[in-house]
Amino acid sequence: MNPSAESPRPVLTDRAPAPIGPYSQAIAWDRLLFTAGQVALLPDGSFGGGSAGEQTRQALHNLAKILEAGGSSLGGVLKTTIFLQNMDDFAEVNGVYAEFFGQSAPARSTVQVARLPKDALVEIEAIAVVDRRQ
Repeated sequence: MNPSAESPRPVLTDRAPAPIGPYSQAIAWDRLLFTAGQVALLPDGSFGGGSAGEQTRQALHNLAKILEAGGSSLGGVLKTTIFLQNMDDFAEVNGVYAEFFGQSAPARSTVQVARLPKDALVEIEAIAVVDRRQ
């Protein structure tokens, strides 16, 4: 670790759902921001979405709020990982994902998993660069 770099610091905002376990919404370190996976929870803790597309939209809204609180934005995202309960939802998730990232989409991995927190259909995490001007 670079001794001149700042210490990792947790990021927490009430504009996204609180963690449902012993973890941070994100960790900022130097110029990078690492988010926890986001599902379709609303900031009040209720579940916000039925279809995989609706859940993707809410997860990305949550991600955007956490990135903002950490000094970044969706435009600063370098890499995402999408966890799907069913790979048959891939096209629907891609459609919503493209609305948020468009032509400047970051690198991405998508994997099918057996189960997600709260029995969500979609979970998304990101690594982003922090804008030092903020």
